[in-house]
Amino acid sequence: MIKLIAYPLTCIYLSCFSAILLIFHPIQWLCLNTFGYHAHKKSVDYLNCCLVRCLHLLGVRYTFSNPHQIPTDRPTIIVSNHQSMNDIPPIIWFLRKQHPKFISKKELGKGIPSVSFNLRHGGSVLIDRKQAVKSIKDIEEFAQRVQKNNWAAVIFPEGTRSRDGNPKPFKTKGLLTLMHHIPNALVIPISINNSWKTLKYGKFPMGIGAHLKFLVHKPHDLSQHDPNALIVTIEKQIKDHIYND
Repeated sequence: MIKLIAYPLTCIYLSCFSAILLIFHPIQWLCLNTFGYHAHKKSVDYLNCCLVRCLHLLGVRYTFSNPHQIPTDRPTIIVSNHQSMNDIPPIIWFLRKQHPKFISKKELGKGIPSVSFNLRHGGSVLIDRKQAVKSIKDIEEFAQRVQKNNWAAVIFPEGTRSRDGNPKPFKTKGLLTLMHHIPNALVIPISINNSWKTLKYGKFPMGIGAHLKFLVHKPHDLSQHDPNALIVTIEKQIKDHIYND
């Protein structure tokens, strides 16, 4: 019965989702080319606010627990588990003061209104997973931009999303590269729960009624830790707070 209800709700959601992307694409272009980075960033913030609210059409609720005062005058590295594409808009919106930028696969850099434009022009980095050496070089250049501008580099070390909520082992090369090139960063772990349920049937219909929970853990000062040891600590911290309810 729930799955049957999901079909019409998904149609409504996808119509709204597509409209948001199409509306904000020219807005982004205008903001970037007329007013510069900060205006473009504002447009991206509100784009992702709309995407977050759009999921309410599927009965989705959010709890974004961020009990920590995170400074904006130094770069950060946000490390999170990854369960679905719906992990991303809440991070951009609820942590917008940190200017989140993403390490994404190059395939996302074209063909998706608003999303591809932002990935190409908003400060993120697009990598080719088949070219490991070049990918690391691209991440190094990305880290330098984050360092210079006091942005937040967002990385999902699992490398791909978990389709059932169960976390995958962390791949550490990209994260270590970020840490090496942003030595004064605050490292912020985030545990995400239930995002996978929005895609539990696949892309159509979408899952309805999920309660997405984001827990922002206490930041770690990278300068006070050995990077390899810190990754072990962060991985355990994130995974200890992942559950299926």
